[in-house]
Amino acid sequence: MKPHMQKSSEHNRAGTQLRIATMVASEYSVPQPEGIIYAPIVVAQQIMEGLVARGHDVTLFAPENSKAKVNRIVSGGFRALHGHPVFQLAGTREKEYEKIFQLGDQYLLAKLFAEAKPGVFDILHIHPVDRALPFSPFITTPMVFTLHDPIYAWRAWAFRLFQQPNHFYVSISDAQRRPAADLPYAATVYNGIDTTLFPFSDSAEDYFAFIGRLLPRKGTREAIHAAQKSGMRLQIAGGPSEGPYWEKDLAPHLNERIQYLGQLPYTKLADIYRRAKALLVPISWEEPFGLTMIEAMACGTPVIAFRRGSVPEIIVDGVTGFIVDTVEEMAEAMKKIDQIDRKKCREHVEKHFTVETMVNNYEKLFVDLAGKI
Repeated sequence: MKPHMQKSSEHNRAGTQLRIATMVASEYSVPQPEGIIYAPIVVAQQIMEGLVARGHDVTLFAPENSKAKVNRIVSGGFRALHGHPVFQLAGTREKEYEKIFQLGDQYLLAKLFAEAKPGVFDILHIHPVDRALPFSPFITTPMVFTLHDPIYAWRAWAFRLFQQPNHFYVSISDAQRRPAADLPYAATVYNGIDTTLFPFSDSAEDYFAFIGRLLPRKGTREAIHAAQKSGMRLQIAGGPSEGPYWEKDLAPHLNERIQYLGQLPYTKLADIYRRAKALLVPISWEEPFGLTMIEAMACGTPVIAFRRGSVPEIIVDGVTGFIVDTVEEMAEAMKKIDQIDRKKCREHVEKHFTVETMVNNYEKLFVDLAGKI
């Protein structure tokens, strides 16, 4: 696998100091609360703090009580929507919750764009692209949108509708681009992790792991079926542990060999990864990037995953795990998992999927784009 962009120097390139404004979410403060796993915030915080460490000036537009290591945080008095009393007000119906989240994002974006007069910032780095597009025709500063979600047809339509010369998209995998290959992509930059949070283990205990949201598209049921077919033990961590999918497809299969650990905080996941023989990822959707895969491999834990989305870009088949197409193939791969060298899993992450590599790539991109417009 080749990096999509060349590494920049350890410090900022050619002494260039950029002024960067960024916004990621109104639902949670930065970092997100204990027990909440929201990948865009994790990734965004790593990028912004990495850039500050290299001498760049970063202003974060985020809810009150955000504590990122940036130069300035602007909240405009906005309280994070997670647990916000607005949802308890009379007349607030559940079908309107999404409107509230949209308005929350747009409040913080409005604050950002109000400050983004010509010459104030060199780069605007936006994560909730859908909510930012209506403001974009009034801004001339280069705008970089990191795409965290699949590019569904309606989303590609919206991107084209609002397209401006100063818009640049960052995909988090090449697979993510396929539904809309014509968009003005500036780079593919893979997500990275802090490998110190995921210590390596050269041995494993006698179980496999499934970690993630308990949703049909994530394949929790298929992971259970693979464990049953292979006769292997499985430990499951994630939520929600309620609703029809849980009650019908998951809970009835729990026993001494297939155990549910609950929804664990992010800080507790490394211990589950590093003791597992492998992580099972039987996804049924085109997932743009699976952080759990690189977290597991950083611990030395191989990954067995379905051939969907970014999987072929993340796993080296037969080296850091196995790429399969069916539950039956997954069960067979589980039986031969000891063929995988756990050290090579760690080395693969250290080479391609660290925070340092990710920040290098964003820094190079931002410096290049700041000189174009």
